[in-house]
Amino acid sequence: MGGGRRRIMEWAGRAEHLGGIPRALTIFAVGAFAKTVTCFLNSTSVHNPQTLIRLVKSRPTGVPLLTVSNHMSTLDDPLIWGFKGFPTMDAKLARWVLAAEDICFKNKLLSYMFRIGKCIPINRGGGIYQEHMNEALEVLSHGGWLHTYPEGKVSQLSAPIKRLKWGTASLIVRAPITPIVLPIVHSGFEKVMPEKSFFGRRPPVPLCNKNIRIVVGEPIEFDLGRLKQEARKVTQDAPFHSLGWPKTSADGLGEASQRWLYNNISDRIQRVMEKLRTIKLPALENSR
Repeated sequence: MGGGRRRIMEWAGRAEHLGGIPRALTIFAVGAFAKTVTCFLNSTSVHNPQTLIRLVKSRPTGVPLLTVSNHMSTLDDPLIWGFKGFPTMDAKLARWVLAAEDICFKNKLLSYMFRIGKCIPINRGGGIYQEHMNEALEVLSHGGWLHTYPEGKVSQLSAPIKRLKWGTASLIVRAPITPIVLPIVHSGFEKVMPEKSFFGRRPPVPLCNKNIRIVVGEPIEFDLGRLKQEARKVTQDAPFHSLGWPKTSADGLGEASQRWLYNNISDRIQRVMEKLRTIKLPALENSR
């Protein structure tokens, strides 16, 4: 079980840090970069962008938004938000995102830059109860927007959505207010930033003249009350190997019930994402 570690440079990620100026400048610069690459240097088509834009700008007060997507390259974020019409450079509307600690937070300078860019470090393999998952939960508790990559790592293969990690599902269950869960599936960023291009490495800058496809789904609704009842019933006498998880605070779900619940929710998100991946769209709107 994770937990017990101090939060990395959390102070830099606070909205009031230096009057919010570092965050505003960073989000503006990164947003401008994303707009340039996604809108002008590549050909981008987006299906159902209005749903994402509406939920980012005007969802009910206090209701959190949790977007989930596949992970095709190290530049998925921020490039995925660079499409036409999206408020990419607005620091107040910008997403929080879970970012790999071993890549984005490996020294103090990178840690500071990613923190003011609204990134939360995650120790891959550190478990769903690691301290930074609690920080992600706080974002949702305050009605914020959080983006996750539930596959857990980059995959540049044109293949079915892999089995999802349970971290995202745990956030859905543990959040005081159930978040709006919005699936997004994309392709093309693996060509913009291929893992093996120049001498077996990533290119020094994003590549141009590639086709990018972004498909925004509709919110996935979860009847958590019914699912929790079913989880208790199914796992009441079922044997399992304990990982030492605590009970959920609000409803006292034991570890076996949590594992059933997280697996059920993850499987449903995976099925929806796979459906979006294979959907046949004759003409995607919002080109460039």
